Amino acid sequence: MATVKAVCISENKGERKKPVEAVELRENHGIVGDAHAGDWHRQVSLLASESIDKMRALGLDVDSGDFAENITTNGIDLVSLAIGTRLQIGEALLEVTQIGKECHNRCAIYYQAGDCVMPKEGIFARVITGGVIRPGDEVETV
Repeated sequence: MATVKAVCISENKGERKKPVEAVELRENHGIVGDAHAGDWHRQVSLLASESIDKMRALGLDVDSGDFAENITTNGIDLVSLAIGTRLQIGEALLEVTQIGKECHNRCAIYYQAGDCVMPKEGIFARVITGGVIRPGDEVETV
């Protein structure tokens, strides 16, 4: 069973996000109070804890939120999901809109963490149905 390991937010783009107890997702907006929310295709970012573990194996001291992901998952191969895949996470329904991203310059995350897995292994989604997501919630493809 795939689950949510952490949910994270930040006030500004290009910085590490801080884990919180729960996040509220708003339809066609993203996470309430997060810098990346808005009317676009990358409202919510997801990264697998397994990707973070790869960076730890390289000697980096990193954890959930350090790559600016909103939702850290466990037990689901995010990069294998197709664009358009829908994910039921807690009360919210997300639709995958992008796999990975192009990094045009080395952002604060790169300098703080020493590398960034988000461009290769992070995914992005838009909010179809809002709701609350918490660590421990199940992640299901629908």
